Amino acid sequence: MSRMIKKIGVLVLAALLFSTSVAFAKKAPKADEGMWLPILLQKLNYPQMQKMGLKLTAEDLYSINHSSLKDAIVRMGNFCTGEIVSNEGLMFTNHHCGYESINSQSTVEHDYLKNGFWAYSKGEELPIAGLTVSFLVRMEDVTATITKGFNAKQLSSPEAQDSIAARSKVLEKQYSENGHYEVSVETLFEGLEYYMFIYETYKDIRLVGAPPSSIGKFGGDTDNWMWPRHTGDFSIFRVYAGKDNKPADYSKDNVPLTPKHFLPISLKEKQKNDFAMIWGYPGSTSRYMTSGEVANTINVINPSIYKAGSYMLPTMKKLMDKEDRVRLIYASDYAELMNVWKNKQGELRGLKRLDVFDKKKAIEDRLADWISQDNSRQQEYGNVLSELQKANNVLASAKTTKYSWYANIGLMASKLTLMALRTERTIAAMESMQNNKEMSKEQKDAIINTIKTKVKANGDEHYAKYDPATEKELFRAFVQMLYENDKNSQVTKVVNEKFDGNVDKYVEKAFKKSIFATREDFDKFCKNPSAKKLKGDLIVFAAESAIAYFNDENSQKAESNISDARRMFVKALREMDPTLVQYPDANMTMRMTYGSVLDYYPADAVHYDYTTTIDGVMEKEDESSDEFQVPSKLKDLYATKDYGQYANKNGGMTVCFLTNNDITGGNSGSPVINGEGQLMGLAFDGNWEAMSGDIAFEPQLQRTICVDIRYVLFIIDKYAGAKNLIDELQIIK
Repeated sequence: MSRMIKKIGVLVLAALLFSTSVAFAKKAPKADEGMWLPILLQKLNYPQMQKMGLKLTAEDLYSINHSSLKDAIVRMGNFCTGEIVSNEGLMFTNHHCGYESINSQSTVEHDYLKNGFWAYSKGEELPIAGLTVSFLVRMEDVTATITKGFNAKQLSSPEAQDSIAARSKVLEKQYSENGHYEVSVETLFEGLEYYMFIYETYKDIRLVGAPPSSIGKFGGDTDNWMWPRHTGDFSIFRVYAGKDNKPADYSKDNVPLTPKHFLPISLKEKQKNDFAMIWGYPGSTSRYMTSGEVANTINVINPSIYKAGSYMLPTMKKLMDKEDRVRLIYASDYAELMNVWKNKQGELRGLKRLDVFDKKKAIEDRLADWISQDNSRQQEYGNVLSELQKANNVLASAKTTKYSWYANIGLMASKLTLMALRTERTIAAMESMQNNKEMSKEQKDAIINTIKTKVKANGDEHYAKYDPATEKELFRAFVQMLYENDKNSQVTKVVNEKFDGNVDKYVEKAFKKSIFATREDFDKFCKNPSAKKLKGDLIVFAAESAIAYFNDENSQKAESNISDARRMFVKALREMDPTLVQYPDANMTMRMTYGSVLDYYPADAVHYDYTTTIDGVMEKEDESSDEFQVPSKLKDLYATKDYGQYANKNGGMTVCFLTNNDITGGNSGSPVINGEGQLMGLAFDGNWEAMSGDIAFEPQLQRTICVDIRYVLFIIDKYAGAKNLIDELQIIK
């Protein structure tokens, strides 16, 4: 599962400044849809969780006064989840969550992505620059404070937005305890409610262990989102603190964190219908998306993402396969892009196959009828559905809806082009500031020097891992994509008018003249940067031609109108039938989902069991494919059946299992926890048949793919021989 599926679509801009059924599906136990706020568990979910097998008290799950299960769950950066598993700050997460960190420590000589990494003592653990983990201290409903004086219709007004921002800042300052805590006020239910989240963030995180990619990424892109799965998707980190156990910047004098709570580990055999809950930080869902938005997703957005990826991804893969050095530079970017690309294919398939548009439309028709039955409802909600439809019609016909995704994918892949765009925008902002008459010369000089330093630092970071030949081919694919798909784009016009319609000529001149093509030319520019020097730069021009798709005022207004109307849409749904809106969409805040270990029937006459074993690893082995290679030591352990205490009841080795929990991107690395509060596995993926789950939860089909904790421990112990790590854990046999 992608670390940040919903990052796509906002990455470039950030870089710059609802159930359904299937006729053939067999009857299965009801899945408990919902990504629930822990603070509301006792009120909304606890009795049902007990019936399903939970043995803990509500206070054991979430408490602000005592150690509780939530204290073992961490947000890893803003893209994944981790869990603390020892009294010395040891943290488990997914291999693909640790991928970038592992890659950052890898060289051709020490290729930890390919060969794995294990620290047999704390002194061998590797600091990871920039990686943080955050513990939730508590959350609080602050809606009354934030929205006081404004009704739902008024919440979008400039006055309301200014007031909300100011009130949020007051709370954030008041509860930060002089900066010790990070405080964030987040909007839920489309802006109808606001919650405050207080975090304690640790900055000294070190890599402890990672299996080789032949285990941690076994099956690669072919098996991604697929069941049956045989991937040992885990990696291990440790959280360090100052000697007072508080967050501290990296120091050799820091010590392993003593956590408020850590998860014991269960070796118990998994049975069908066993209780399973997952805690974590799901990134983004759109369960209250309207039928018009679904139509645009089906007809415009996802096909655009697919087409853009078909230009950039093969180019990246071809060049990565040629040289290990290049592979290491682009491995993390390629993995994320490929993950998104395949996800959007599956989502498109699911939306069509499960008739999501018709089901959304049926709810809207029901709502329209309900509104029409009462004059007061008509006054409050009468225009909601028509406003939504108008805005979606605008987006359906707008170039920006389609081509902005070409820009997103292209700029995510072409790192040089994105860096050029960042630089150009930064320099333009710097020169604009120079004309600010309200600032003194000293103030301006100080800011300008800071900006110049930042531009140079960004360049240093970029060119430290830069392959000119690869970036040239990625830029060529980027321009070719724009040229072949939008005959009216600025870059297309220039290619036709000045380069005889020849993209190759454009690219060759760009790399001959651009200040971004070489490190030397960029360094010269940094000595005296100016917007004038960037005028006519063909790499900047191509980037600007792409980013222009984001500037359509009609599309921006339509997006804003959808946001405003959806707030009233959700309010109306809650008033008409509260069962339609029970939990807020995911937004990278802590959530809990509960369900069961469960098999499923994906198609007529097809049944998938709920576990896989190491036998499947060996069955899939293909030495001619880099996705299905099996390490020789793993084959030796398989041949001797040397599984130790981690063997299943049949003497074999379980690798992965299924639950019907409700998760999405950001839940990657989340702990799968049994009724006793013990770790039983790590969630790492969704299944192909339910890829539309972010928009519409499908109880018969939706499954979470998890790596069995026994396989994780087997790899740590028997494969890696890292008994130092096993000795840290509280293992329940």
